[in-house]
Amino acid sequence: MRALEGVIHGIEYFQSPNFNERPKDIAIDLIVIHAISLPPKNYDTELIKDLFLNTLEAGNDSYLRSINHLKVSSHFLITRAGQLIQFVPIHLRAWHAGISSFKGREECNDFSIGIELEGCDEEEFAASQYETLIELVNFLKQEYLIIEDNIVGHSSIAPGRKTDPGPHFKWNLLKSST
Repeated sequence: MRALEGVIHGIEYFQSPNFNERPKDIAIDLIVIHAISLPPKNYDTELIKDLFLNTLEAGNDSYLRSINHLKVSSHFLITRAGQLIQFVPIHLRAWHAGISSFKGREECNDFSIGIELEGCDEEEFAASQYETLIELVNFLKQEYLIIEDNIVGHSSIAPGRKTDPGPHFKWNLLKSST
């Protein structure tokens, strides 16, 4: 992998409008792993893309109607098939963490990279997703000198508010491969 101007070469890239500049003199030193499916347990990557691009059409779905006003994004999405898609250049601040804290520092979006896995808390993630995630995390660790302890789930930075990536996420597999 290699990145040019914060975008990884050779993958799909869709510029989300949901980002801004990071604060000056803040090092990127945290990776946050999330899980997303829209609606829950439905694996339709197009709906996730639409959410991150502010083009989600909720139709008659009550869940989609409850979220289509949100302005959110992540740096990356890994589909069930293991495809890596980017939405925000790495050096910019994606809006993925919300109200969050890590090691006493608030506003984790300021210093983190967000990676969404297409999935949910109640189901296993696909082997192909782990393969892509491991490759991406290894690249990001090397590029930004991110230490192992600074690779966490959304639940770790927003306890009580978020539960993803959930109990089925194989932390041991990720940690043994990165």
